[in-house]
Parts: sequence; structure tokens; C-alpha cells
Amino acid sequence: MAEEFTGKVSVDIRESTPDWAPFTESRAPEGAPNILYLVWDDIGIGTWDTYGGLVDMPNMRRIADRGITLSQFHTTALCSPTRASLLTGRNATSVGMATIVEFTEGFTNSSGRIPADCALVSEVLGEQGWNTYAVGKWHMTPLEEMNLAATKRNWPLSRGFERFYGFLGGETDQWYPNLVYDNHPVDPSYAPEDGYHLSKDLADKSIEFIRDSKVIAPDKPWFLYLCPGCGHAPHHVAKEWADRYKGRFDMGYEKYREIVLENQKRLGLVPEDTELSPMNPYVDEVSADGTPWPELDTVRPWDSLGDDEKRLFCRMAEVFAGYLSYTDAQIGRLLDYLDESGQLDNTIIVVLSDNGASGEGGPHGSFNEHRFFNGYADRIEGNLEKIDDLGGPETYNHYCIGWAMAFNTPYKLFKRYASHEGGIADPCLISWPDGISARSEVRDHYINVCDITPTVYELLGLDPPLTVKGIPQRPLEGTSFRTILEDADAVTGKTTQFYSMLGTRGIWHQGWFADTVHAATPSDWSHFDEDRWELFHIEQDRSQVDDLATAHPDKLDEMRELWFDEAAKYDGLPLNDLGMLSIAGRKRPYLTGDRTSSVYYPDAAEVGPGAALEIRGRTFSLLAEVTIESDDAEGVLYVHGGRLGGHTLFVQDGHLKYVNNFLGEEEQIVVSADRIPRDAHVLGVRFERTGTADDDFTPVGNTTLYIDEHEMGTLEGMRLQPATFSAVGEGIRVGRDTGQSVTRLYSAPFRFSGGTVARVTADVSGEPYLDIEREIARAFSHD
Repeated sequence: MAEEFTGKVSVDIRESTPDWAPFTESRAPEGAPNILYLVWDDIGIGTWDTYGGLVDMPNMRRIADRGITLSQFHTTALCSPTRASLLTGRNATSVGMATIVEFTEGFTNSSGRIPADCALVSEVLGEQGWNTYAVGKWHMTPLEEMNLAATKRNWPLSRGFERFYGFLGGETDQWYPNLVYDNHPVDPSYAPEDGYHLSKDLADKSIEFIRDSKVIAPDKPWFLYLCPGCGHAPHHVAKEWADRYKGRFDMGYEKYREIVLENQKRLGLVPEDTELSPMNPYVDEVSADGTPWPELDTVRPWDSLGDDEKRLFCRMAEVFAGYLSYTDAQIGRLLDYLDESGQLDNTIIVVLSDNGASGEGGPHGSFNEHRFFNGYADRIEGNLEKIDDLGGPETYNHYCIGWAMAFNTPYKLFKRYASHEGGIADPCLISWPDGISARSEVRDHYINVCDITPTVYELLGLDPPLTVKGIPQRPLEGTSFRTILEDADAVTGKTTQFYSMLGTRGIWHQGWFADTVHAATPSDWSHFDEDRWELFHIEQDRSQVDDLATAHPDKLDEMRELWFDEAAKYDGLPLNDLGMLSIAGRKRPYLTGDRTSSVYYPDAAEVGPGAALEIRGRTFSLLAEVTIESDDAEGVLYVHGGRLGGHTLFVQDGHLKYVNNFLGEEEQIVVSADRIPRDAHVLGVRFERTGTADDDFTPVGNTTLYIDEHEMGTLEGMRLQPATFSAVGEGIRVGRDTGQSVTRLYSAPFRFSGGTVARVTADVSGEPYLDIEREIARAFSHD
């Protein structure tokens, strides 16, 4: 709360007494520690060597050796909810983040907008005298607010962070990321051929932000929220890092689980009698209306694979492991800087993953995850063709679901499932050498992500503030576990934890866990009241192998009733398991509304998902108002998407050209019959949908190029992606193609030269092309 002015005010300043206290920024207590939250992405608990896995993480080991490893740490099963819970110290449903921001709904538990009366730790510490920085993945801004026309109320700088560098969405290309610096988009500082990788860039910015402050105020503490995005797809890393793991995973994912479980027992991370859960525990499960368990959520047994398939799946694991080790090395550079500058020992470090390993690669894995976004199952044949490219700029790759189960050893299921440990049981390391004496110790207490920030407040000696930014605050919902950091025999006082995610449900209470068997999105299973409930004494049965529902029906009834009590307390309803197509069709408050045409301009910022006019398999027209001033005029007129899915209209060799790149698999090209003469023109392309391909799913139609009113070439039977070109970036640009070029016919940025592009109109109204062209031509002639 701001101090009142206690000075004296007279007519003459010479007779007045100043009081600077109400106007001076708050100062943290002398010697206050720095705080580093390091949030990894999609890391199963059986992945890192620190947790018995086979992926080498020397810098995570470095942190573990200087502190504590939590063996029963839990998250929410998905990215945005875990991050919201971490930063607020409350349950995700309580703060409007029941799901990821792309799936938000008009309900208080799932709006994707964290209320002001649930302040983030950045807002609290900023008022207490800490510098605050966010670097890397954000994923707490609703899709419809992730653009330059929208409010910035849910961008990092409006939520207590003084500086931000990273990406707003849930994932991004590691070679060609969609970056935001503070409140505006920027291009990467250099290209992958020059050694660029996002993990290195983020480490550089972290060091820069801290150093910029320390050179001025060496004693001022900082809070850094660093989220590399690793190991979320795409699994991008240089070949030499992936090659370090050649042969490491040749035993296959089933044998990997056996090795890792023995390591975990040796390290004291699980009880000695812990068993491995089945690889396909619910493959025979059906919903109340007979819907089978999703095929995408099943594992192909290792011994059923052919030699080429085994080779492919091993390479997927090698690339993923190399990606993690490379990012660990970049974080090591940050730790080295803190050590060399004398800051490391007085820095509270909390390392965690936001959920378990990801099953989004499906049974076959994927060389291009955009296939999944468009509703296509991956094919082994297509993946094998790309085996030597995995991890590079030509792929957007993800391992197969068998590795998700392996990297979650010994638990059931994976990311998205809040009902089972594979989705919610994750790595967490804590160190603070100046304040916590424990070294290389394990704590086997049940902890949830909402407990982290209350614990940090207690370590700092801060009472949760009653007001932040003048707004009264709701109580924290997490439980501090400060006592166990020094005393392994202490208790935390935590007795209950509620879980809900994408229709899956769970409840932990005093060592017991009850859950529903329900397929997570995309499922559309519904019929929640008919779900089968399981009961586990999880204090001993960590891998949920021995279902006690039949043996202890009264206990199950008690736990089920407790779930509904907690759901009422923490705003857990409604439950949402809508499938991808159902979600895409639901109304959202986009600024673009139901607009069927948009006008785009050169030298403007990229217009990305949630704001770009998406063609989504419909009939569409692109019309560029261009003046050709030279016979050598060339360059991009309009582009949307990238090398692994997108389309582009451009001038090259004097001709108008259009390329529709179908999921990175086929560049469908149309070239104008005539050269474009010098003059003012409307240059355009029209796709007329005629139906679907033989799969009864893929939109097909005829594509025609135009120079003014004249048809200049047609391609029949062009395939179109049915959904988006990208869920995370690579939006619409005019006059240049930033990032990775959509087509191999040119190299990015291929800026338009030898003339000018006035603007480009994109239209999905279905109106006849020539009617639109004539209207634009009339307006163009008057400009």
C-alpha cells in the first residue's frame, strides 16, 4: 500500500518540506535472493538422468546436486493451466485457465483470462522491489488477444513483467520462431545457417536482461521466469547433438521402461515394489455410447514393429534427447554467468516441467505436426522418407506415443490426462544454497504446482499481499512446503488436491487417488456421469496398477463425492472434452468477427492465428494492387504459412506465380502464361472449391491466376489444407516472406522490388472473382 505524504506544503518551496517516500520505488530487503523459475515443456518424469532416465542433463544435475529433488511433484496435465497455477499459487480452474488458451470458453473457469484479484508472482514481487523478466514461452494470452489490435491486458508486460522476450503461443519453430519483444513482434536476430537456435537466443536474452539491471543496481534482486519451450514439439536440434545419442534407445521403449524403473528405485524416487503400468491400459475401453478408445492414444508394441520402423522410432528419440541436452547446455551458460558474477548461491531456483511427456505424436510419430492440426493421421511411409531430416528446418517433428509412455516411466498415460500420473507427475528441482542447506536430497511428499509460489513467498519472508495494484486479492490455494526443504521428516499440511482436464478427472486425498477413465480431447466422449471410476492407494501404488474400486466401494464413494466438493470450491465445472472440430466451430470473441474479407499492407506486422483471415478449405481470392516499374520486378506479394504448409502469390522471372504448399508434401504451382507488363495492375489468384478428394476429407478445386481481368493459367484438382496453416505463427505477410519460405522457388525474405505493392485483399465470401477485381481496380485507379 502506498505511503501517505508526510511533508509540509507552503506557498514557497523554501518554506516547504519534501517527502520522497510515497514516490520512491519499493526496495527489496537487504540481501534478498533472486528467483529463477525454469519451466520445461512436456518432460516426462522418466526422461532426465536426474530422475533415472537416459537423457544426459548435466546442468539439471548441477541444480539437483545443490538442492532437492521432489519425487511426487504434480502439475495440471497441460501447459497454460500449469503456468497459471504456478504463477498465481492457485488452482488453474480458479483463475480461468481450466484448459489451454486455444480451447478457452465463455465460463469463469475457462476464459483464459487470469483475474486481477489473483495476482501473478511477478506482480507481487514487482511491488516489493524485484526486477521481473519473462523469457520464452508465455501461453497465457487468449488466441483472440494475441494480435496487435487486441488489448494487451494478458500479455506479460501487463501482468507484472518489466521485460519480455519470447513467444506468446503454445509452441514455435525453434529455427524460425515467432518472437515478441515486450509488446511487439520481431524477427530472429540471425538465421539457422548462421547458428541460430531459439534455446540459445533465450539464454542470451536472460543473461542480457539480468546484466542490464545489475550494472546499474548490483544489489537489486530479480525474478526471471524462463520457459525454453523445450521439449515441446517441434523437436528441433542440430544433427550433431542428436547423433550423440546414436544407439542409446535401440532397446526400444518397453525395455527402456524396465531400465529406468530400476534406476528410479536405486535413486529412492519410487517405492521398491513399484510396478510398471501397462503400455496400453485402456485400449479396450469404450464410452457410454460405444465410442472406442482413440487410436491416436495407443502404443504399437515394440516387437510388432519392422526393422525400418524401429530405426525410425529410435531416431525420433535420439533427436528429442539431443534437443533436451542442447537446451540444458544453453541453460548451463546462464548458470555459469550467475556463478561467475557471484549470484548463483543467493538465487532460489525452481525447475519443473509443465506436464508429462506428450502423446500428440500418435502411434507413428510425426515429421510434421501440422498434419495433426489439420486432422490427418501420420503415415509410417511419410515419416520414413524424412528420417534423415528429423530435427532440421524441413521438419516439425514429434516422437511416437510409445516414447511418451517410456519417458513417463513408470506411470500410465501422458500429457492431457489429469486422471493419471503420466499426465501430472513431473520432475521438479529446488535449490538455494544460501538459504537451504540440503544437498542432493530427495523429498517424497505430495506436492502440486500451486504449492510452489506460496513456498517461495515463505522462503522470502513475504506474507501474501492483501492488495496488488490496489486490487483486493483472493487467498492463495496452494500449501507452502517450506518445512520439508530442511527436514525430510516434516509434513506439509497438504491433504487434498483436485484435478480436471479435457474431461479427465482425478482427486488425491491423504495418499489415496480416485480417477475417471475418460478419453481426453479430441474425444467428444461426453456422458461424464457414466464414466468408470478407479481407486488407488497411490502412496504405495504410484503407477496405478492395483485398482481398489471394487474392494473399497465406500472409499471410492467418499473420494468421488470429495471431487465434486472440490470442483464446487475451485470452479471446476463445466467439464469439456469437445473434439478438435467441435472446438474450432465454437463462437469466440475474435476482433475480426464474421468478416469474409480483409485488406493487408506491406511493411506491417505479421497477422497471425486468431486475427488472420483463414481460408480453411473454402473458396477464396487474393487480389494484390501492384505497380510494376521494372522488367526485373520480383518478390512476394502475399504469403500465409511456411514450408510445412502455406501458400504464396509472387512475381518471378517476369511472371505471376502461385504456390500452395500442401503440408510440406507437395508444392502445387501455377504460373501465368504471359509476362506482367509495366503498369498498375490487380494481380490475383482464385481457388474455386469443387468438392473433396478420394479421402472424402481434403478440399479440392481449381486454381486460376489473373492479371487484371485476364485469366493467365489454371491448375485443376489442387488440394487445400482443411484447417490452419499454423496454429502458432507464420501468419499473413505482404511484400516479404519472413522466416522459412513457403516454397523452394525462392529464398526468404524475397522482398518485392522493381515496383510497389499497395495492398492485398483476401476474400472468402464466395463472390465472383471478376466482380471483386473490378471494384478493386476502380478504387486503385483513383488512388
